[in-house]
Amino acid sequence: MSAMSYDALIIGGGPGGSTAATLLARAQRRVLLLEKEIFPRFHVGESLLPYNREIFEQLGVLPKLEALGLIKKHGAQFHLGNGSKSLFLVFANGCFTRYTEAFQVERAQFDHLLLNHAREAGAEVREGWTVTRFSSDQDLITVESRDPEGRSHSFRAPFLIDASGRGNLTGNQEGLRVVHPKLKKLAVFGHFAGVVVDPGDKAGDTIIVRLENNWFWLIPLSKEKVSVGCVMDAEEFASHKCSPEEIFTRIWQTSPVIRARMKDARLLGKMHVTSDFSYRNQRVVGHRLLRVGDAAGFMDPIFSAGVYLAMHSGRKAAQVINDSLAAGDDGVQRIQRYGQEIHQSMRWYWDLVEGYYSKPFIDLFMQPKDKYNLPAAITAVLGGELGGGWKIRWRLNLFFLLVKLQARFGLLPPVSFAPLQEPQPEPPAAAAQKPAETEAMV
Repeated sequence: MSAMSYDALIIGGGPGGSTAATLLARAQRRVLLLEKEIFPRFHVGESLLPYNREIFEQLGVLPKLEALGLIKKHGAQFHLGNGSKSLFLVFANGCFTRYTEAFQVERAQFDHLLLNHAREAGAEVREGWTVTRFSSDQDLITVESRDPEGRSHSFRAPFLIDASGRGNLTGNQEGLRVVHPKLKKLAVFGHFAGVVVDPGDKAGDTIIVRLENNWFWLIPLSKEKVSVGCVMDAEEFASHKCSPEEIFTRIWQTSPVIRARMKDARLLGKMHVTSDFSYRNQRVVGHRLLRVGDAAGFMDPIFSAGVYLAMHSGRKAAQVINDSLAAGDDGVQRIQRYGQEIHQSMRWYWDLVEGYYSKPFIDLFMQPKDKYNLPAAITAVLGGELGGGWKIRWRLNLFFLLVKLQARFGLLPPVSFAPLQEPQPEPPAAAAQKPAETEAMV
């Protein structure tokens, strides 16, 4: 068994791990990143947030991304499956939003680019290496790993970043994982050609279609390819007793909104199924240990926050480690502050995700009233604004108070998921030529 020492160890080469590795390497730290897979590899989670841009700029990777000619995302659309309500969120119109444009990406290409960028910055990256466990003493973290040939190795460093994603290596080892009791979901998804998208600036929108008991995403990846997925209860999936493709098709055919977009669609490749159980770890940090992205907690992907939270937390973790190495201490206070900040950032999205599955939340979300700039505050958070301070926080608190009042007093008429008789929804291309039905959430 070999043993080698570094300034920092990173488990996982996804966006969070790559971000941290790049920044630490640029600070002249000796960093080792261990990734169990060989990139490029398929991954879901293709829609980014506008605030990813500032991280791309800091990493120096933005020119590489722009050179790829990626689909640009200017907003997001939320529809009820029966076509009765639509909400068009436009990032550029939010008065608290500093970044107004995002990319739609194929994760195999995107993650590979970020990992190679970390290599170019000077990080040591080893693919095909499986971390099996970690341990710590007063001064060092030890990580045990197997190389691609199955041989065992140990690596030591003063600090460890767990960016292992939903593998959640350190959280599982310490028994910290807590699954959300009401969000035991499952996603069935694939890439399709022939999906109808809107013309103009809305062509790159992420489209969310809410049915009564599940929801769909449609994410344009190129002019020819759209990612389409359905999130449902795991129990519902098991009850169908048929193939994932049959389940997926059966559900989307119940919605006139999705039928209008999928009428000529054809599957590219195969359908995928992934457990989508939302969870959190009881602690985001440990002794000389910082968890980033899904290794801190995973939430239902309704609002496309996963990649942004991974890179946001990866950047902050790198700063904590760099500052602690410069100070020559164990970083305990910095690590604790990091844990508090990441917990609060995740809490905002957790509240929005939990709310999205409740009827009173949908009643208000799909029928926004532009009072006190509440819609603008929500737009900013959904774009990735985590530094807005009190001016954002009090508005979010007020919105969730209104959700509670809606549940008790019915402030607004409840929305309905029941099928409509007349009129039928127009094809998206035709409807996009007319003013949006609801465009207040901007």
